[in-house]
Amino acid sequence: MKRQVMVVGLGQFGMALTRVLTERGVEVLAIDVDEARVRVASSYAADVLCFDATDEDALAQAAPERRDVCVCAIGDEAREASIVCTALLKQMGAKLLVARVSSDLHERILRLVGADVVVNPERAFGEGFANNLIYERVKGELNLGGDLLITELEVPPSFVGRTLLELQLPRRYQLSVVALRRAADPGTALQPDPKHPFASGDIIVVVGPPEAAARMLERI
Repeated sequence: MKRQVMVVGLGQFGMALTRVLTERGVEVLAIDVDEARVRVASSYAADVLCFDATDEDALAQAAPERRDVCVCAIGDEAREASIVCTALLKQMGAKLLVARVSSDLHERILRLVGADVVVNPERAFGEGFANNLIYERVKGELNLGGDLLITELEVPPSFVGRTLLELQLPRRYQLSVVALRRAADPGTALQPDPKHPFASGDIIVVVGPPEAAARMLERI
């Protein structure tokens, strides 16, 4: 059975999230008060609804409790609406509630009213892009709620010819390698073999605390 996600708010973040989730096989219900945005989303979302997400009765009829994930993606121009919507989704039994935030204060409020995960797209992009500029081997980053960061990077020269068992990344840098793309076959993602040495041009995906990958690149 397909995973079901409700996305409330179809600004740039919500629209992009709806499109990408749909492309990856997720059944998305997209909601916004703006009819033009809803029409755009209807070209790829499984279902769309047009109403004000602070309307308790209308939101209840969308059955958030039946979705695997509910995302309040309402933008910075409507903070009050994002707070009300997040609180309502929680009260209505959202299983996993993700909320977009725009500031530290906004984040604290949304966590208080029930958000399980918060995401600040602008901050995440800025921090990730800064590392891309500073560390040429960093290819991309994804924040997993503030405590963990996924980083894709090209293996440093000091890793070439060495194995994960030798490098001891979890102990030395609090980093776990969860995927690997070999330079010889960059289109295929592999589960890393701890006994197989790295080659120049290999790409690894690591998970760890924020800044852990950056600290590793500075020290090696």
